[in-house]
Amino acid sequence: MKFQVLDIIPHLKNPVTGEIVSTADRLNQVVQTAQLAEELGYDSFSVGERHAGEFISSSPTTVLAAIAATTSTIRLQSGVTVLSVLDPVRVAEDYATIDQLSRGRLELVIGKGNEALQYPLFGLSLDNLWDLLEEKYALLHRLWREEGVTWHGQFRPSLTVPTTTTPRPYAGAPRVWHGSATSLASAALAAEWGDPLFTANAIQPRENYKVLIDHYRQEYERHGHDPRHQYLGSGSGAGGLFIADTTQEAKRQFGPVYEALTVGRNVPGNNSPYRDIDHAIAEGPALVGSPEQLIDKILGYHELYGHDLQSISLPTTLPFEQQLELLARFATDVVPAVRAAAPTTLWEPGDPYAGRPAFAGAKEPDAAATIHADHLTHRSNHVHSLSH
Repeated sequence: MKFQVLDIIPHLKNPVTGEIVSTADRLNQVVQTAQLAEELGYDSFSVGERHAGEFISSSPTTVLAAIAATTSTIRLQSGVTVLSVLDPVRVAEDYATIDQLSRGRLELVIGKGNEALQYPLFGLSLDNLWDLLEEKYALLHRLWREEGVTWHGQFRPSLTVPTTTTPRPYAGAPRVWHGSATSLASAALAAEWGDPLFTANAIQPRENYKVLIDHYRQEYERHGHDPRHQYLGSGSGAGGLFIADTTQEAKRQFGPVYEALTVGRNVPGNNSPYRDIDHAIAEGPALVGSPEQLIDKILGYHELYGHDLQSISLPTTLPFEQQLELLARFATDVVPAVRAAAPTTLWEPGDPYAGRPAFAGAKEPDAAATIHADHLTHRSNHVHSLSH
């Protein structure tokens, strides 16, 4: 198992103490957390993107660039890049810049986002969100793999002049994951392209996410992709990580915060069905408890999902020093046992993207960049036909 730390950068008061840090401090905490995650041996750090609500993650590229400049080995991911509302040309440029700054450590996670208010903000209709995602990904895929791209579609002005985005990615096109939370559409899109899937595993019962995962695997096989590259990531709930010597102690310390943040919350599409901390621990994905309980819970999800990458999120309303202590304890008391029990080839020699940094300066793209060559031609022709 590999491990990711995700911060979608919520900016909230501690519901028990009423304390809140400044915007500048909160953003700098993200960078400091990524630095410590690298020191502790986490495999990747992910920054979310939101354009509405109590979040300050509207510019994840800026934050990831700061992390790229202050780290050297940890992989950088987005969680998710809301591609449906963005211009693929700009996404290609911005994230290739981060890829260069980090010397090939970038992997993108794309999706349509789960915040409905983002669409009118960008002058887009929710009726088109899946078509937007599909078309924009097809263009992004080409922009990172081809020079002199011309293109026609439904939702963006045509590229009538041959276009080569700059900078180019560091060493072949970065890998793209597809975030999936509520619909079969993202799972199907990931499977069609032969890309990995990242299941949110956030606020629904785990059986709901298993439906999406099963659909992904069935479609992945139907499209004839190499099963060795069928990687899966999984989240761990919206409540945040909390570890104590015993589960009772974890509930005592963190329960009031968790319940104040989640119970009675009314955000359409993001309401937790878990009534209290006991309900969340027993039936939800929240990683709250003793180290032994957290190990058992992650491995229980692994038995059901077969995932390769486990994402965790810190309880960011708690004092920052306490957050870092939780990150360190999880790294020492939980990660080694899960790694040993659930091995994976993700980012190992069997993974075609494992060695992207080794191809620095290569004039030819690495093997990973050419995996989808035949599929790319088919998709390009399909998107072109949409404009006629």
